[in-house]
Formats: sequence, C-alpha cells, structure tokens
Amino acid sequence: MTRWLRSYWAQDGTWFYFEVGTDGCVTRQIELQGPLEKPVAAASLAEWTAAQQAGALADYEATFGATAEVPVHEWDAHEPQDLTAQEFETVWLTARAICRAKARAHSTRET
Repeated sequence: MTRWLRSYWAQDGTWFYFEVGTDGCVTRQIELQGPLEKPVAAASLAEWTAAQQAGALADYEATFGATAEVPVHEWDAHEPQDLTAQEFETVWLTARAICRAKARAHSTRET
C-alpha cells in the first residue's frame, strides 16, 4: 500500500514529503527549505531511473533532485506525519512547477 508522509529536519530547516511504496522505498520526494518553505527538490524515482538510463541524470538532478535511497523503515530519528494522497499531490504539483521554472530561468541566463 502506498503511503504519503512528511518529516521535519530541524537541523536543516527542511520539510521532506515522501510517497512511499509497499516495499518502504521512496517513489517521490519533495524538499521545502527554510521558513518560506522554498521547494528545492521534487523528484520521482521512476523519472530518476529513466534519466540515468538515458544518460541525462545530471540534468534531472539539477532540476528535480533525487529521492532517498534507503527504505523508510531504516531511517534513524524519523517521526513522520501521515498525509493524504491529495495533500501530497498539492505540494508535489507546486514544487514541480517551481523546480521547472527555476531550471528554465537558469538555462535562459546561461545563453
């Protein structure tokens, strides 16, 4: 069963939102930093894998980041809060749009 949850890492001032598959592995991950909760990552494991196979991993990670590699049940000091699928999806869509816009702005500045 898929689960959606979030955790706050106070030392980094970061909220992490996770979609977790039945095996405990993260399938999608969002990172929101600082008091303004600025999106810095919105990564999909399936997309990350496809980018790796296509030789485009650096571009993918520069735009969307990566997902956690260790299954959730192996994490230390992790006290997640459960979310609904809709709560996760709302944050996901916003974070993805912001990550894409930042990538476009960055590539425009380089030309």
